[in-house]
Amino acid sequence: MSSTASRPTTMSVATIVSESARRQGGKTALIVGDETVSYAQLWDQVRAYAGGLRDHGVGRGDRVAILIPNVADFPRAYYAILALGATVIPIHALLGADEIEYVLRDSGTHTVVVHAGLLAAGSRGAVQAGVHVLSVGEAQGNGTQTRLEDLAAKATPIDDITPTDPGDTATILYTSGTTGTPKGAEGSHFSLIEQVNALLISTFDLRSSDTILGTLPLFHTFGQTCVLNAGLRIGATIVLVPKFDGDTALTLLNQHEVDVFFGVPTMYIALLDAATRNHERPRRLRYAVSGGASIPLAVMERFNDVYGVEIHEGYGLTETSPVATFNHVGVAPRPGSIGTPIWGVDVEIARADVEDTIELLPRGEFGELVIRGHNLMKGYLNRPEATEAAIVDGWFRTGDLGVKDQDDYIRILDRKKDLIIRNGYNVYPREVEEMLSRHHEVAAVAVFGVPDEVRGQEIAAVVVRVHGGTVTPEGIIEYAKERIAPFKFPRFVEFVDAFPLNSSGKVLKGELVARYADRLRLDA
Repeated sequence: MSSTASRPTTMSVATIVSESARRQGGKTALIVGDETVSYAQLWDQVRAYAGGLRDHGVGRGDRVAILIPNVADFPRAYYAILALGATVIPIHALLGADEIEYVLRDSGTHTVVVHAGLLAAGSRGAVQAGVHVLSVGEAQGNGTQTRLEDLAAKATPIDDITPTDPGDTATILYTSGTTGTPKGAEGSHFSLIEQVNALLISTFDLRSSDTILGTLPLFHTFGQTCVLNAGLRIGATIVLVPKFDGDTALTLLNQHEVDVFFGVPTMYIALLDAATRNHERPRRLRYAVSGGASIPLAVMERFNDVYGVEIHEGYGLTETSPVATFNHVGVAPRPGSIGTPIWGVDVEIARADVEDTIELLPRGEFGELVIRGHNLMKGYLNRPEATEAAIVDGWFRTGDLGVKDQDDYIRILDRKKDLIIRNGYNVYPREVEEMLSRHHEVAAVAVFGVPDEVRGQEIAAVVVRVHGGTVTPEGIIEYAKERIAPFKFPRFVEFVDAFPLNSSGKVLKGELVARYADRLRLDA
């Protein structure tokens, strides 16, 4: 028998860069500040970084973490690790030392690559975990860490990508931990590459001529797959934004004549706010994608007025690589819908109160979204019980509640954990948020439930007013009372300048509940 018969079919996410460099090496791949990197230069830098990591002892099957913001060193290190056949573990850039230590220990990390600007927390967490540290970026202070750039300069660049099996783990992405200790979701090379192929063939409207504004954090699955991997696979130019704010994003959008914007709802709200202060007319975008959380219809309408583009909304999770449904290319988006399942993925509605098996419900019935397909994670690292609870009968239980219509379009009503039960009635925060977002002085709103001894839970709303807004809490409550059922309108309203957000831009409702629960109890 030929020795090649037992060799596995190879597949590597690093091929995304190597192939684009081979086919269009002179085209600009990345722009970060004043730095411009072509596809050929990026692949050469990836090969050099891989050589440095190889000489540092990293090989196939090793786990290497990266703690890097949205700068060119992220893709350099990310693809270099993957090119060696190792597994990359992107760490949220806002984590503290103890949280970083947890990720490093839990993942069994060999080495962590830390950007110079994040060394304070990164190196401390690594020392606590007993993990090797390599730094990237301009050295700060004493610069005592071994620099990956120095290792790369001395090393012989790799010649080619280390062969990996399609089922090998490419990434371990840690969930936000809103329901307990963060868990590492293992993504295979197959699931990540097939996700990109499905997105580019029939889901997104991305073109090689596009310039994409990369504001989503690359350590998060949304930015990593939909912006970085998909953008480089199609041959687009990505303008990376190390730290998002609306004014900076708008300036870069105009400066680089950006065509495509990917963002979470809070980013769209920030861009709308920035447009009220910017003396330049905002550039009209060609394409816009929203995910990560439900975006209010009022925000979509205002964004279309200001930036001249319909927002295409989709849905996904870290565990689904991430996209599961989308308002597909070539079809007008249905506002308020997360679209239909992407190619090769099944998304159905199941009974939410049955946990040990999946009981699918007919169209139009309300229940929990469940997903199966090529995009599913391999499982949670070292957590077989958690994996078994999450993936039942081959379906991933999302924890999100919604309905699916006869045309396969899905609407999400809320998270199971965010559902408010007031006097025995179910109240879905998203429905209340949608209504309040239509008030002309509301820029953003978050609705949540707080404990109440009489009613079980009471409804609270925290609102960011538009610049110069004068509406009062009583005015917001009266507005709601006129437009929604008596058991649904908020009894408590407070104005804030900004919401607490996690590193991917989602509103931390658990923090809002904790912040206001005691206050409302004392005021009662």
